[in-house]
Amino acid sequence: MNNETNSSNLTGHFLIAMPSLNGSAFSHTITYICEHNEQGAMGIVINHPLKLNLDDVFAHLQIDDISASRSDAILAGGPVQTERGFVLHEHSDNKQWQGTQTIANNICLTTSQDILNDMAHNQGPEHSLVALGYAGWGAGQLEAEIAQNAWLTTPADNDIIFRTPIEKRAKAAAAKLGIDLSLISPQAGHA
Repeated sequence: MNNETNSSNLTGHFLIAMPSLNGSAFSHTITYICEHNEQGAMGIVINHPLKLNLDDVFAHLQIDDISASRSDAILAGGPVQTERGFVLHEHSDNKQWQGTQTIANNICLTTSQDILNDMAHNQGPEHSLVALGYAGWGAGQLEAEIAQNAWLTTPADNDIIFRTPIEKRAKAAAAKLGIDLSLISPQAGHA
C-alpha cells in the first residue's frame, strides 16, 4: 500500500476513506488533494453528488443565454465553506481563467466565476467537475489520520476523476492499489 510518511507531499493524490470513517463527513469518499504542505492540506471530494446540477448553478448565478442544458451533478467537495464553488478540470491550452491554479498531472482548480460563464456557453474545459465546499486539514492533521489508518493514498488518475461515473470512483481508485473496499473491516489492526 502507498501510505506515505510525514515528509511526503500528497498534492495530486487520492485519499480513499477507510471504513473506520463510516458515519463521518468523509464516509465512503475519495478526495483529490489539491495542496499539501507544512501548514496542512486542502482537497475536493470527487464522489458525493448533491441534489443540484450545473443548470441549477447557472440559474442561481443568473447566467443568461445558456448554450446547452448541463445536468452534470454538483458535488459536495467537503465540509469547509460549503457555499463556495470549486471547478476541478483538465488544463485547457486555449483558455485561461482568473482564479486558476495548476495542481498536478494537467489538473487545475479554478475558483472564479468566469469559468462557469464559459461552461454555460460551451467554452469551458472539456473535462471538469464542480463542487461546493472543500476538505481541509491543519498542520500535521492529515499525516496523523493516515498514521491511524483512516485513509489510503495513491497517485490520482485523471480518468477516474473525469471519465469514471461518480458512483464508481472510490472502487476504481482502490483498485489501483489492488484493494476491494467492501472486503476491509472497519476495525483497524496494527502489527
